[in-house]
Amino acid sequence: MRFASLGSGSRGNALLVESAQTLVLVDCGLTLKAIEERLSGLGRDPRDIEAVLITHEHSDHVRGVSAFARRYRTPVRMTAGTAAGSASRTLPRLETFNCHRQFEIGDISVEPFPVPHDAREPCQFVFVNSGRRLGILSDTGHITPHIKAHLAGCDAMALEFNHDVDALWAGDYPQHLKQRIASQIGHLNNMQAAELLSAVVDSRLQWVVALHLSERNNSQGRVRETLQDALGADNSAEAHLAQQHEPSSWLEVI
Repeated sequence: MRFASLGSGSRGNALLVESAQTLVLVDCGLTLKAIEERLSGLGRDPRDIEAVLITHEHSDHVRGVSAFARRYRTPVRMTAGTAAGSASRTLPRLETFNCHRQFEIGDISVEPFPVPHDAREPCQFVFVNSGRRLGILSDTGHITPHIKAHLAGCDAMALEFNHDVDALWAGDYPQHLKQRIASQIGHLNNMQAAELLSAVVDSRLQWVVALHLSERNNSQGRVRETLQDALGADNSAEAHLAQQHEPSSWLEVI
């Protein structure tokens, strides 16, 4: 199994997960043109995608999904709550799932789990293939025991490092937006992400990808330092920071 970020941040999010037989797109928050161009850069065609999974209905996660689904007739899967809160009527092949029940897409097992975020029925995912586990966690206000249980024992993680607390409160965002971001149903700050990582990390972990970095309330230097401290000197996992304006390379989970 391998994965790649097509782009991550407040302007749009999309991530690929690929096994030997199956290619899945998680969120489609970039424009159709950007999705097509970044897929091409990774050697993939939009028609290769077997399904699009949507975590929640906010625009930075669904901006391009209607155009993509209509052009390529790709099935789009989301929770019933997300479907009720989005423009799901424009999707030609909409399927809903229970975020407490595992399901299969090709040879990939998908384990959805609910998260605390200010959306209708948000969820995140663990992907399992050939005994390897890839956990994805973004757009989450705080860490619950349920989240920790799902992400324990992952071979790779893509994890939100949205903001530095001091930078957020010292910044120029309106007070109501600062409060939303920092709330229990907002976004993970660097220290929350680090605490989760420290709690679940073990010798299996190969990759940690930092997602959804705020361009105004965080810095890559802060995130790299926080990641290094959380992983510890003895851990061999490699850290990578997902960028907003360009895709990552493919990251192999072996």
